[in-house]
Amino acid sequence: MAKYLLLYEGGSMPETDAERDTVMKAWESWLGSLGAAVADAGNPFTPASKRIKADGSISNGAGSATGYSVIEADSLDVATDLAKGCPVLAGGASIGVYETFEVM
Repeated sequence: MAKYLLLYEGGSMPETDAERDTVMKAWESWLGSLGAAVADAGNPFTPASKRIKADGSISNGAGSATGYSVIEADSLDVATDLAKGCPVLAGGASIGVYETFEVM
């Protein structure tokens, strides 16, 4: 089984405690449904970021990534199907699904 990075981009954060509770319950339910496929439940990113270019220059802001999770699946298609249930989609985000491989 391979590991897949789910990279969340865009979307919105809940604004009230009630919305936050609803979103957290949705995340708990989705992650629970994945069971052992969850390698790293992940976390959201703060808005603060830096980008380092090949020439060594540094700029503020790295892009639109807003969080991540890592799951295990038998194929990219299976990982993509599992990602379709992610609650981040309800907040308007999109998900990039990337297969990783061990090199170290």
